[in-house]
Amino acid sequence: MTVLVTGAAGFIGFHAARALLARGERVVGVDCFTPYYSPALKRARIRELAGFRGFSLIELDFAEPARLVPAVRPHGIDRILHLGAQPGVRWSIDHPHDYAHANLAGHLSVLELARRTPGLRHMVYASSSSVYGNASRLPLSVEDRVDAPVSLYAATKRAGELMSEAYAHLYRLPLTGLRFFTVYGPWGRPDMAVWQFTESLVEGRPIRLFAGGRLRRDFTYIDDIVAGVIACLDRPPADDGTPKPGGSTGPHAIYNIGNNRPESVRTLVALLEAATGCRALTEDWPMQPGDVEETFADIEPLKRATGFSPSTPLETGLARFVDWYRGWRLRQG
Repeated sequence: MTVLVTGAAGFIGFHAARALLARGERVVGVDCFTPYYSPALKRARIRELAGFRGFSLIELDFAEPARLVPAVRPHGIDRILHLGAQPGVRWSIDHPHDYAHANLAGHLSVLELARRTPGLRHMVYASSSSVYGNASRLPLSVEDRVDAPVSLYAATKRAGELMSEAYAHLYRLPLTGLRFFTVYGPWGRPDMAVWQFTESLVEGRPIRLFAGGRLRRDFTYIDDIVAGVIACLDRPPADDGTPKPGGSTGPHAIYNIGNNRPESVRTLVALLEAATGCRALTEDWPMQPGDVEETFADIEPLKRATGFSPSTPLETGLARFVDWYRGWRLRQG
């Protein structure tokens, strides 16, 4: 059978699709190549996936159900990996309707596709650590209340979790939500700190350190993330009435997927200096609207369910990203 991957041209979607293809799965990717960041980077990812015989692409907006359902139906999908979304905390401040479209209408559209697909075994979808807001208790646990978002982005991701719970309850649809924690690595996103800091170091431009660089993030390497995503896809939650991580008694589980080891942004800069061989110029900036002080994932429920165990040290992952980034720049001329 076949896995549908939404956001296949995105960072995590690309890596997850490639891993599924490498193990012999057929993958149908859906993407509409929004210009939030470089469509050229997204197209390059798809060219990599096109090298696999089992890959096909449907270029459309998954928030349009009248187009999505008939386009997907002939492919005989039996699982969905819904990773497409409008990302970015800061972008949501000035572009709120982008988030309502992709993360609310889009999530609902994919849920409707899932419930109307006969024999669908499982749908795994992307949530975010942003749902926790400025939580006072660390590490962040899926059993914590998450009703005080500090950005619209976070609110839309929490809404996606609640819509999923309703669909699991009403239609007994097996669903798993993954709260991602600051994913980085080769083919990463240009709007994320690892890419931006590397670019500034290589080009000799100042790095903006928000809140004086004291912010801490649970940086998680992409290969570790993908291993966890696929382990979840292979294990749909049982519809047995027992409580699942996140609190559902239906076939719906929610997990944190992170490194369980937060590092300061200043540590990130120091490690990137070592990886690039460049000295950082820094500027202190105030904390930005929508940002949080620290993310720190409690991953014990995911470990128990799947054996998930992230193993890539930050310095190793950053060195791999820098190597990839230099090659990418050379290819771009």
